Amino acid sequence: MLLDFEQPIAALEGKLLEMQKLAADSDVEVGEAVAALEKRIKDLKKETYANLTRWQRVQLSRHPERPYTLDYIEGMAEKFVELHGDRTVGDDKAMVGGFGEIDGQTVMFIGQQKGHNTKQRQFRNFGMPNPEGYRKALRLMKLAEKFNVPVVTLIDTPGAFPGLEAEERGQGEAIARNLKEMFMLKVPVICVIIGEGASGGALGIAIGDRVLMLENTWYSVISPESCSSILWRSWDYKEQAAEALKLTATDMKSAGLVDGIVKEPLGGAHTAPEIMIETLKSTLLKTLKELSAISVADRISQRIDKFSAMGVVVE
Repeated sequence: MLLDFEQPIAALEGKLLEMQKLAADSDVEVGEAVAALEKRIKDLKKETYANLTRWQRVQLSRHPERPYTLDYIEGMAEKFVELHGDRTVGDDKAMVGGFGEIDGQTVMFIGQQKGHNTKQRQFRNFGMPNPEGYRKALRLMKLAEKFNVPVVTLIDTPGAFPGLEAEERGQGEAIARNLKEMFMLKVPVICVIIGEGASGGALGIAIGDRVLMLENTWYSVISPESCSSILWRSWDYKEQAAEALKLTATDMKSAGLVDGIVKEPLGGAHTAPEIMIETLKSTLLKTLKELSAISVADRISQRIDKFSAMGVVVE
């Protein structure tokens, strides 16, 4: 799938394929021309992806070929045992979690899961958890705390499910309880936004000692489309809304709302998922080592202080 701003790159890549085919089918010497075109493509890619607008990064974060939570878990963990259910209502398929092992280190993975095709997306409710999803996440966090296992959350959701039945079962309460409980977890907590980080649906599993964002992801109280529909009664102004929301990883880091940015392969995580997964794995291991050296009391205190210092007060 090509995004609109990738069309010029695709056109050059098409020409490159034609030249390579010509060289293979005839004796025409095109070596220099191929090398020059390859360099031109590489330069254009660097220029394009270094100057993406906020809306273009939103588009990249939603690319259907990006790795999702289970892709990262299966790629990083030598062993993974998925755990199910909130012990109250049922098992929310939009929220997954379980014990995994990375380089001998046991970790509790938790995250929203989308789907790679229509059937999977419907099964996973498009990555929008119900209250039982957040209660399952909290149950797994408490289980990790019991066994002194660090928690890693992978965030990728267009928002918590907004249906009437979700509200009836206490969607707001479930998310609010998670926020309260995550502040006080005695184990290290690392939160990583791997795609979309929309509103309370993302925040419900995003209170951690370290909050990281992949390079082409977004984190905001509202999506650009929803913001546009509220302010202008139309989705046509989503690009302007994205600019106003300042929702990219760079924006969040500048505002002090996240702790770090994880570099993606040129073109996005979907262009080289194996490299992206390995990069995130090494980042997690390094961060876990740093957090393990801090005492429980200091870690909780620093976590609370960090979030308490967010925001601007004007008197």
